[in-house]
Amino acid sequence: MRRAKWVALGALMALLTGCGAEPPAVTPSASVPSSSSSASASAGRNQDPARFAPQVRTRAAEAGVSPRLLMAILYNESYKPHDPELERAWQNVKPDAAFGVANMHRATFDQTKEGRAFAARDWQELPDDPDLAIRSAAWYLHDLAAQLPAKHPSGLTTDELLALGYNAGPGNMKAFARGTRPGAQAQTYLDTLRSNWAKADAALGQR
Repeated sequence: MRRAKWVALGALMALLTGCGAEPPAVTPSASVPSSSSSASASAGRNQDPARFAPQVRTRAAEAGVSPRLLMAILYNESYKPHDPELERAWQNVKPDAAFGVANMHRATFDQTKEGRAFAARDWQELPDDPDLAIRSAAWYLHDLAAQLPAKHPSGLTTDELLALGYNAGPGNMKAFARGTRPGAQAQTYLDTLRSNWAKADAALGQR
């Protein structure tokens, strides 16, 4: 790995470990600060999820989910530079780290791919294949939607609940649907999602 990659990894480790013991997926706005811009610069690629608008439209339609929701989740999950070398280096430090532009864990990916057209694909491919990452995220949202009660008195919208399920798992999603108040981390994820609706609309040309 080039020296710049290690500098970027150091910045990424400082960012993620600063979030405490819990997984950083609940702080989606924690992108690399401007003072650590070497991390995103060294990735050598555009980090804006808007570049994946064609894949988002295609995979959302395939899975029968909202492209706006899928794109907003990509924005939520863009708190770290998505670079294959950096992701694999981080995995050496944190073996249970999530992979790909949608930050998916191995167990979730393996469960989601069962019986689907990408069943032969491997979780290790996610960092190198954004389309696969987006496709698996879309189908995971599809699976979460199948578990969501038809009526939910929580005051949260269906898309908000699905996003919380993506972040916190189906059990927590169903609890939130019943009216359980999201904790601080889940609320942060939800607040960030709401702030990302406009970005998602713009990326998809829905302004």
